[in-house]
Amino acid sequence: MPDPSAESNHAPYEVSESEADEPEVDELEKVFGDAEYEYEDDEDDEDDEDEEGQSIEFEYSATITPGATEMAELLERGSIEILGLMPWSSNGTYLVQVTRGSDHAPAIYKPERGERPLWDFPGALWKREVATYELSHWLGFGSVPTTVTRQAAPMGPGSLQAFVPALFSEHYFTLRDRTDLTDQFKTLCVLDLIANSADRKGGHCLIDSENQIWAIDNGLSFHEEPKLRTVIWDFAGDPLPSSTAHALLSLLETGLSPQLKVLLTPTEQEATLRRAQRVLAQAHFPHDMTGRSYPWPLV
Repeated sequence: MPDPSAESNHAPYEVSESEADEPEVDELEKVFGDAEYEYEDDEDDEDDEDEEGQSIEFEYSATITPGATEMAELLERGSIEILGLMPWSSNGTYLVQVTRGSDHAPAIYKPERGERPLWDFPGALWKREVATYELSHWLGFGSVPTTVTRQAAPMGPGSLQAFVPALFSEHYFTLRDRTDLTDQFKTLCVLDLIANSADRKGGHCLIDSENQIWAIDNGLSFHEEPKLRTVIWDFAGDPLPSSTAHALLSLLETGLSPQLKVLLTPTEQEATLRRAQRVLAQAHFPHDMTGRSYPWPLV
């Protein structure tokens, strides 16, 4: 499969080169320490002229971890303060601070009104962001940061996802040879197969200082037609882990969660279950028979 350079200037939420040369960059490795993050948008985009050259600066601070049970309640009920527009985003994506009582955490807000129309996907991609989290949660995978629906939000309805203070210089291609991460990447691979992920770039795989892999940017998913585009093909031909097979069997026996049924159309629900049934029946990770099932850019 393609093997791009480990360095990329287009990785989501990547720290600028000037920061990488400073001693403070070590603070990025502290998942819940006091760290200063600065995002610089150097892209020359006509639609983003007002934002060109600007950056978002904030000191990371959170009372709840991205995958904690309590995070959902904070995201669903907390007040939202917009900190700025995230650079490198094809849609309107905002870094926000969410606060409720003594609890607070940064999050990523994707409002429907900030989405650019796509010819091959219906609108409201934010619902698919939430649906991917709900599927991961329902299967017990824990691959996606807590992501919720927010109707009452500064720019209208959209998704709110817990911000992951990851090691931003890392991505799938710098991590895939680490055997201690193999199980997590296999789990994510299965999640993408079931969710029909059409945009699993290498940079959409984050790792934190606890070696937890997190899948972000999940909006292009759950299409009723085959749309799989992923960089994770390393396990083709390997047998499914028994724990994953049991999770899929349970899904087929119990059906989709009530939350997923609200987010997906009946046709999309049926397609999701068919994909799960096919993966379970094959009992092995599939091969890319077309040689074209990769996103672009790869990172």
